[in-house]
Amino acid sequence: MSDSRPFDSVYRHDAHAAPMTRALIGEHRGDLVVVGAGYTGLSTALHAAERGLRVIVLEAHEPGFGAAGRNGGQVNPGLKHEPDDIEAHFGPELGGRLVAMAGDAPQFLFDLVQRLGLHCEARQTGTLRAAYRSESLAALDTQVAQWSRRGVTLERLDADGVARITGTGRYVGATLDRRGGSLNPLAYAQELARAAIAAGATVAGQSPAIALTSTGREWRVTSAQGQAIAPQVVIATDGYSDHIWPGLRRSFVPVYSSIAATVPLPEALRQRILASGEVVYESGHVTTYYRIDAVGRLLMGGRGVQRPVRSLMDHRHLTDYAARLWPELGHVAWPYAWNGQFALTPDFYPRLHEPAPGLLIALGYSGRGVALATRFGAALAAAVGGDGASALPLPITPIRPIPLHRFWRTGVYLGVAIGRLRDHMGL
Repeated sequence: MSDSRPFDSVYRHDAHAAPMTRALIGEHRGDLVVVGAGYTGLSTALHAAERGLRVIVLEAHEPGFGAAGRNGGQVNPGLKHEPDDIEAHFGPELGGRLVAMAGDAPQFLFDLVQRLGLHCEARQTGTLRAAYRSESLAALDTQVAQWSRRGVTLERLDADGVARITGTGRYVGATLDRRGGSLNPLAYAQELARAAIAAGATVAGQSPAIALTSTGREWRVTSAQGQAIAPQVVIATDGYSDHIWPGLRRSFVPVYSSIAATVPLPEALRQRILASGEVVYESGHVTTYYRIDAVGRLLMGGRGVQRPVRSLMDHRHLTDYAARLWPELGHVAWPYAWNGQFALTPDFYPRLHEPAPGLLIALGYSGRGVALATRFGAALAAAVGGDGASALPLPITPIRPIPLHRFWRTGVYLGVAIGRLRDHMGL
């Protein structure tokens, strides 16, 4: 999927200088070619290079151009589904492995940041799942009970408890999962690229993969000015996947998520809203999420226009909602607005495909990709590095194009409208 740069992403103001990633020119051979320099691709490249593999990464723009550099910066544990549902879907053994991996993914990320000294404003301050309808409280209790049976303690907050943390009386309850936290997502992607290069990987920016062919023993990935050749390929393009493999781009919905950011808040507001650095996502049919960044800006995210952002008005629904939560924000400026695409699958589970020998595809984190894609990348590196399919957290499945995929944009708009109506009516 082609896309322009963000309208005005605050992350570009705060991230360090991006690592040098020159275009691939000429023919290059390695052990592994990775297509896409988001979290999945960069984590795969880093961990494979640390195993001694010669890795070549091809990126159409620069590391973190897509969702990796545009998301809300929330490092959240788990999947969209609760643990019992995951184990029922995949079976107790594989489902249990996936639950454990998804739950531990934030700790894996924070340990990686510490081990490599990545400068990305990472803070393990906890994730709040906040409910504004009494009908959602049962889901919070279910979440607490199911993780408790797996040895994980989540704190259950009442209305007063969540109000003390968020600074708003909007919510009737919440769970606090201290495994979660936040970071600057673009800085994290750039630092992963820097670490992968330091480990020996080649990261080539401005090098879109335009053709993928097999000779039977190795793969040839052709870019605009060069070719990368290796026996194994990982495609990690998620919501920006195109025609590189038949049917892939029609197997998910590329959903735009929007974010708006304020100037640094006045000190009194900073002491009221998430003073300890927690991140919040709401428990509803249409999720809104927010956090305070390292310099005190409020970042509000959620569904918005299903096209690249054109003006600050495209995010008016987010800024109006923020003023509803905290009326004092009425006089605070919102100079930043941007959006980006992520891959949403019909059942909200990630996908692992192997459509041909030596070719793996991973995508579809459905908004949970910061920690999960990092962890999946390490698993992919282990699989291609010699551990095989036993290292993978999901079963390999065929690519299944979604029927009537060309109507995805209309479907997203209808889904958001219906979801907002259901949230408003308490259904």
